[in-house]
Formats: sequence, C-alpha cells, structure tokens
Amino acid sequence: MSKKGKKPAAEPFHYDANLVAVCACLLLIGYVMVTSSSLHLDTKASLSASTFTVWGYPLKQLIHISLGLIMARYIVMIPMRNWQKMAQWLFIAGLVLLVVVLLPGIGVNVNGSTRWLQLAGIRIQVSELVKFAAVVYMARYVNRHQQELRESAFGLLKPLLVFSVASLLLLLEPDFGSAVVILMIAMGMMFLAGARVLQFGLLFGGLIISGALLVYFEPYRMKRVTSFLNPWEDPRNTGFQLIQALVSFERGELTGVGLGGGLQKLYYLPEAHTDFLFSVIAEELGLLGVVAVIGLFALLVCRAFSIAVAAEKAGEQFSAFIAYGLGIWFGFQAFVNMGVNMGILPTKGLTLPLMSYGGGSMMIMCCAVALLFRVHSEVTEINANTLPEPRVKAKAKA
Repeated sequence: MSKKGKKPAAEPFHYDANLVAVCACLLLIGYVMVTSSSLHLDTKASLSASTFTVWGYPLKQLIHISLGLIMARYIVMIPMRNWQKMAQWLFIAGLVLLVVVLLPGIGVNVNGSTRWLQLAGIRIQVSELVKFAAVVYMARYVNRHQQELRESAFGLLKPLLVFSVASLLLLLEPDFGSAVVILMIAMGMMFLAGARVLQFGLLFGGLIISGALLVYFEPYRMKRVTSFLNPWEDPRNTGFQLIQALVSFERGELTGVGLGGGLQKLYYLPEAHTDFLFSVIAEELGLLGVVAVIGLFALLVCRAFSIAVAAEKAGEQFSAFIAYGLGIWFGFQAFVNMGVNMGILPTKGLTLPLMSYGGGSMMIMCCAVALLFRVHSEVTEINANTLPEPRVKAKAKA
C-alpha cells in the first residue's frame, strides 16, 4: 500500500497508574458498602412481591458502574480541543434539561423533589450533567477571559449571571445542594485563574449572604439548620437523620462492627445506600475505614491538581482549568457529604462521588474521571514530544 493509502498512526494513550488505583479503590469499596447497606431493602421488597430479588440494588449498581465505564471509554477518546469547541453548547444543553425536568409529566418526583429524568429504565439526575457541563464551560471562560478576570469585577460577574440562571432552575426542583456545588466550582476556578482577592472576597461574601437568606426564608431549609445545631430538640423528626448517623460513628469505634454487621442501616439510618453511605462505612469499618476513604479522596483531589499544574507548565491552559475544576468538584462534594454524615454540616442530599448508589451520579462521575485521564494523556504526550535529544545522539552528530 502506498504512503498516501496508509492510515495515520493512532495517538498513544498514557494512563495515570496512581489515578487508576485511587478510582478503582473508591469504586470497589463503594460497591461493597452499597451491597452491605441495601441487601435488607431488597429482602423486604422480595417478601412483599413474593419474588426473590435479594441482589436487586447490588446488581443495579453493578450495571450503573459498567455503563459508567463504557461511557468513560468514549469520553476519554475525545480530544481536549473538541471539548473547548462544544463547551458553550454543552452548558446550554444542561440548562435546557433543567427546564425539561420541571415540565409536568416529564420529570420524576421523588420525596417532593423533581430532579430526575427516566431514560431506558435508569433515572438520570439532571444536576449531575449540569455540574459536568459547568466545569467544561468555566474552563473555556477563564481560559479566554483570564486577563479580564484579573483586572475587572465585571469579568467575575459575567459567568455568575449565567450560573445564576442554572441555580434558579435547580432551586425550583428544589436542589439547593447542587446549586451550591456549581457556584463553588465557578468561584474556585475564577480564584485559581487569578481573580483579585478584594473583588473575589466581596463577591464570595455576597453569595454567602444570598445563601443564608435562601435558608432563612425557606422553612424546611431553616429546620435543617436548627436540627443541625440541636438535633436532640426533636430526635424523632428533624434531628433523626443526624442522630442516627452519629450513632453509626459511635458504634464503629476503631475497627468497626464488621462488614455486614451494622444495625443502623436496618431502617434506622435513612438513605443508607445513598446520602449516608459514609455512616455505614464508619459503623462497619470503623475509624480505619473512615480514614482510608478520606485519604483516597485526598489523593484523588491532589492528583487532579497535580495534572492541572503539569498542564499549565505545558501551556495547555484550558486543560489545566478542566483538571482544577474537576478537583474542586470531587473535593467539595465529598467534603459536604462526609461533613453531613459526621455532623459538621447541615443535612444536604449530595452523594459520595464514585461510591454512593445511583445511576446518573455514578455514570457522570465516571465520565468526569475519564476527562481527567484525557488531560493527563495529552499533557504527557506533549511533554514526550518536547523532550531534548539524548546526549548520545548529540555527540554522534558532532
């Protein structure tokens, strides 16, 4: 075959072994703990339906993980230049979905909140898609307007005006937690882009005041704050979740009561396989399990920031901000989830990334990690192609 007929060689893909190990551990521990915390739910359902479906939740979570990995396989092959081109349209698509989920008869209502779309038997939480789109959109914005961010207050306000629309739609679901997450992603990325400390501080303070007002004027949010401050005031109602979570930590002690031996998940701890999975880990694996999970998330965030720094040094600013944004997202959401479980933050329905039960959350998180792998691979390839010639070859030429 002539040279013209030959296909160009495929670009080699560079995997980050440390990132693979950290993500694999989080997925594995999460799956084991979801299985442990949900078997009794399937047993009760099977008895009422006269059908033995004990492995319902574990099987569904395995499907979620498998679909997430399949999607990640395709995400990781998309070049970063393509993500930069479609960043704006991706965020617009997220806003459209936020509107669609609020339309009567389309969005799925669970416990008074309309946050999900039903696709092929899997519930997709639209806010997870919006978080992913927010990272890509903000990376494009700060890359194109970095100078304006550093010199003008309006440069800080422009993206927040767009994000305020998304936040308003999220509050209508209502999903206050996801609104906070996307605003934190935006603020964190602008800060890392070099925003002036005074302007950034004033804007951040304004967002905190706005959040406080939203809590104060919404009775159910205010109840969560008051129950957080004193859960024993109403231990059977508003303070029930927090008290049961704290009991889980108390029972776990150093090494836990043993895998599968926890009692709090048996209808004492609400949403044990989703929002309060960390409490099940504390009870069954003890302090050692808690420290291990916190350590894994710390490694994940550190690795994301290390990849971002390497991308900056390679001159890939857009890729660097993608990695920074993903690190902020993973770290902040994990911190909020664990903080709620440990009683240091008011109750908020955010999943533990890569661990909690959930189709949409698991698949989007797998895609987000795949995007981080893509950044690492492209930066590694750039560095490999810009290495100086070996000295031996240089001497031979001389």
